[in-house]
Amino acid sequence: MPVIAVLVLDGVPGHQLTAPGLAFGAAARHHPPVAYDVRICTAPGFEATGGLASFHIDTPWGLDGLASLDDTDTVLLPGHTRFREEPPPEIVDALRAVAARGCRIGAVGTGTFTLAATGLLDGRRAATGRRDTAELARLHPRIEVDPEGSVVTDGPFHSAAGVLGGVDLCLELITLDHGVAVAIETERQLFLQLHDPAADLTGHATANAAYSAYTPPGSSIAPTTRWMETNLRHPLTLDDIAAHAGLGVRSLTRRFHAETGLTPLQYLLRTRIQRAQWLLERTEDPVERIATLTGLGTPANLRRHFQRLTGTTPSTYRTAFRTFVTDLTGPT
Repeated sequence: MPVIAVLVLDGVPGHQLTAPGLAFGAAARHHPPVAYDVRICTAPGFEATGGLASFHIDTPWGLDGLASLDDTDTVLLPGHTRFREEPPPEIVDALRAVAARGCRIGAVGTGTFTLAATGLLDGRRAATGRRDTAELARLHPRIEVDPEGSVVTDGPFHSAAGVLGGVDLCLELITLDHGVAVAIETERQLFLQLHDPAADLTGHATANAAYSAYTPPGSSIAPTTRWMETNLRHPLTLDDIAAHAGLGVRSLTRRFHAETGLTPLQYLLRTRIQRAQWLLERTEDPVERIATLTGLGTPANLRRHFQRLTGTTPSTYRTAFRTFVTDLTGPT
């Protein structure tokens, strides 16, 4: 299982400390073949998070938590309050050592200053928060600083602004590991986790079951699941799916369950619900049209399956999702 080691220095913003666990946890929870081991490693001198509501944490890992990483693992560097200062030599040595072993290293917000101080970003592109881009360029003139603070990947090094606690950077890493579809669904689940419309209505979260349709990379059934996604609006039967895969129904069912954890018809239904979510988020299509486009037939059928699998209704989902996005980005 790949390790995500979050190296935290004193004064780390609390939301940047918790974001990796939320993002990688959502990816694993809703896509059972996906797995990450997120470890919080405290740097020497760490006392508490920054800000007015600072808090302390206890963790079994310090810098020694980086020593066991291999070339499939990742180190994340959140921001911290003393980012303008040269990091202690032991931190520089530890980061250079994991880079030499082939680990990925990601920096969030002012964490890019710490990574830059190691010299590992010299001659490369990098990003930090927009208000700090000029200072990063001044202190480290050998780095090409992205003025927008967007996610930047240059070789094994990844950096981004600290907006949303570095969630965009985590989603970029999930994309590299498991593909765009998993990252999109993970982002959706994060929105629901942070602003659960069902919780607003009932006082407790109900939309947190793992219901995502996911085909692992290299799966033997990937051509068939792609065909299913392309033909959702048609009334696909189990025999249709088996014929496309060139398998008998029993063999198809065994293969699907082994590689996705679902039967073919369960996978098809979840794919239809995920397409309905996408249409609710990004179009103004009425429920009647969405039911047709997803192959669910009638609005009543769409509402019944949507409620059962997500814990809320299509209209409530659309309203909550757009309200949350507006809260984050401001009105357009």
